[in-house]
Amino acid sequence: MDRSAYASMSAQEQDHWWFVARRTIIDSLVRAHVPLPSDARILEAGCGTGGNLALLAQYGALDAIEYDADARSHASARGLCRVEAGALPDAIGFGEARYDLIALLDVLEHIDADTASLEALGARLAPNGRLLLTVPAAPWLWSDHDELHHHKRRYTHAGLLEVIRAAGLKVEVSGYFNSLLFPLAVAQRIAHQLLRRAAPLDARPSPLVNAALQRVFAAERHLLGRVSFPAGLSLYAILSA
Repeated sequence: MDRSAYASMSAQEQDHWWFVARRTIIDSLVRAHVPLPSDARILEAGCGTGGNLALLAQYGALDAIEYDADARSHASARGLCRVEAGALPDAIGFGEARYDLIALLDVLEHIDADTASLEALGARLAPNGRLLLTVPAAPWLWSDHDELHHHKRRYTHAGLLEVIRAAGLKVEVSGYFNSLLFPLAVAQRIAHQLLRRAAPLDARPSPLVNAALQRVFAAERHLLGRVSFPAGLSLYAILSA
């Protein structure tokens, strides 16, 4: 990603509505669909500046890898786990360690070799382990935001399932999320593109708006797995080998 994107992430991921609510969604998915032993080993592949590390560390002994040196420095400074240099698909690191949960959270869209990356991570799953994956959805929503974050692609649900199956992994559960706010987000993206606004799409809104958006997005945790949303800004999948 651009340096400005990492700086924005580091500054906002503790209290920006999207990051906070997404962590709530991730926690709900893990607790509902990932069978973790008491001595679970966890890996975050592509941890960025480390905004998810505190959440993931609650589930077990946590390792993390990050390709970008600046982001890795931010993540390491949190002091929550070992954060090593790594890259997908060929440099996962940590020897031959196997993991009960591997989190790949909005990372796959940055990688050219998405199928090979999933295959490599699948090989590092422990018996009965799970890989939790999130990616941006709706290719037709491609915008300056995707360019700034150096995305290679956005996914359709069918397209993501095709990549997963090509990697030899099984889908336990999958679907769209960030769906309740989808109409508002689409309108914002269209307005941003038409008016060529200078303000970034991920700028933090006012405290009241930030809190309201967080509540709406986080409310989806009660619906995922029970309601199949027809669309959303993101896709999730929980995979097994």
